[in-house]
Amino acid sequence: MTGRELKKYRKDSKLTQERAAKLLGVSQTYLSLLENGERPLNMRLRKKAVAAFGLSPTELPSKARYLKIDPVTDEQLTVDLATLGYKGFSHYKPSRQKNPADVLLSALNADNRDARLIEALPWLVLAFPDMEWHDVKRVVKMYDLQNRLGFVLSVALGLAEQRQDKSTAATLSRREADLVPSMLVREGTLCNDKMTNAERRWLATNRTDDARRWRILASLSPQLVRYAD
Repeated sequence: MTGRELKKYRKDSKLTQERAAKLLGVSQTYLSLLENGERPLNMRLRKKAVAAFGLSPTELPSKARYLKIDPVTDEQLTVDLATLGYKGFSHYKPSRQKNPADVLLSALNADNRDARLIEALPWLVLAFPDMEWHDVKRVVKMYDLQNRLGFVLSVALGLAEQRQDKSTAATLSRREADLVPSMLVREGTLCNDKMTNAERRWLATNRTDDARRWRILASLSPQLVRYAD
């Protein structure tokens, strides 16, 4: 978030500098300096701006910018998804909101995840198509997660097409295509490395075309994703 963007968000929220400064916990003079790019907009102020102006959580500071992925448990990931608005976990108590890019990368960077968490990932990229793609792409390539993300994008694309959401479908299609040149040759799973050899053989034959294309042993498809709205 730049100072210019901060000014735009404030004006979009129909807030005076005086009122916005109080919400951000700074003086009006300092807010003016921020908006003019004369002072840096640190992480604390970015978080406050997201809350004060009702911005998308994609404006929150992200670890992806620094090529980092925080390891999280399934329990924490469940709470993170609930906090971002995933209806499948709406009965969980929300916690501190995270950047969706960080939640997505943490989810993918695990050998094994609960199937209900994996089902939520197409919703995540569908709900937040504005997450910073350049940073996400750099991180997935560094951690060899491009096949997993490519497959998740393909499922989300199918959901967007079902909704006839042409704008989001176009964005997801571009991002999927952007990962194709870095596709890994080896086959993998979608965070389900504990599956038996019998399961692997069955999926190798019965998986979807998208899963086969991305060399992922998984049965997830747009038709199997609940809570996508």
